Amino acid sequence: MSEWLTREEALTRLNVRPQTLYAYVSRGRIGMRPDEVDPRRSQYRADDIAALATRRARGRSPQAIAESAIAWGEPAITTAISTVLHGRLVYRGQDAVAFAAAATLEQTAGLLWASGAAVSFASLTPSTARQSGASTAFARLSALAGEGRPSLGRRPAMLQQDGANAISVIATALGAIFGSEPVHERLARAWSVDAAGADLIRKALVLLADHELNASTFAARVAASTGAPIAACLLAGLATLTGPRHGGAGAAAIALVEDSERLGPDEAIARWLAHDRPLPGFGHQLYPEGDPRAEALLPDVEIDDGLLHLRDAVVAATGMHPNVDFALAALTRSLRLPADAPFRLFALGRSVGWTAHAIEQVTSNRPIRPRARYDGPLRPERSMV
Repeated sequence: MSEWLTREEALTRLNVRPQTLYAYVSRGRIGMRPDEVDPRRSQYRADDIAALATRRARGRSPQAIAESAIAWGEPAITTAISTVLHGRLVYRGQDAVAFAAAATLEQTAGLLWASGAAVSFASLTPSTARQSGASTAFARLSALAGEGRPSLGRRPAMLQQDGANAISVIATALGAIFGSEPVHERLARAWSVDAAGADLIRKALVLLADHELNASTFAARVAASTGAPIAACLLAGLATLTGPRHGGAGAAAIALVEDSERLGPDEAIARWLAHDRPLPGFGHQLYPEGDPRAEALLPDVEIDDGLLHLRDAVVAATGMHPNVDFALAALTRSLRLPADAPFRLFALGRSVGWTAHAIEQVTSNRPIRPRARYDGPLRPERSMV
């Protein structure tokens, strides 16, 4: 639940006059509601006030604004695809958790791509690859990118078809069997998962489909701003996703669980923190009160004792709640999926968002080319004598 402040608390935190507070409310920058105890008084949303106070503290110099946009700061790119607002993930105006209750990844693509036609990730040709996983996805997507057409100047419907073709390649490379069924069903059959498990995979894919301007999505947009083929944009996203601070966090969460089972949760937590490593699977800067994606998945997952003990110990030690990487680790262990299933699910789901952002970037016809603030040495100017 969001925290709400009284008028006096809001004025103190912002250090402004009442007229300024009311102006922020009227512009939609601070949420307001009637006080539940005394409806004649108002309360103000604390996270809006905290964000506004941070922006004011940074100042409004161009340098401060630009630097604040790099890491969890000022919005840098306009998008109509998704956002995180007051602890909720929103897909084109729809609550993503509510949408994930019944939607498939294909339907999610239709929503995020604003497609007027049904989307399919069918693969009607049996895969000849002996193995599946990240390396296979990289190889097949690289080949597709090398043959792809530049994206500039092409209609959105054509770019959507390029994206659907690329995601079909990714899906089979990550283990989905060939066929025309929704991709979660094809993954579930490949992994010998029952109908209930298949539905959990479906929900996870939908909840992973997009997450505003994360690192891999930004990489995909940068590639799209150059006019690169859609498959190349997805390849840029996939490469960025491999980092342990992004799509690799699910595997790290499983490693933390295994350490917890071997050493005990308190000792494992202490060792990770002593090495200045964040605890994978817990906490998220955009969700200080808990990741709604994890909250949507975990009630339907059979969480084993190892994960339960770790969760309770982390909450007690740090106050951080499980995030979607913890949920993916729990899903993987519960359904006995391949060890790298968190990455596979993340990559497949997020490829839908990468495609949406690539198309939006191409159609905006705006390059992404920030300037660097140089602080290295300078050679002395030559003497003019």
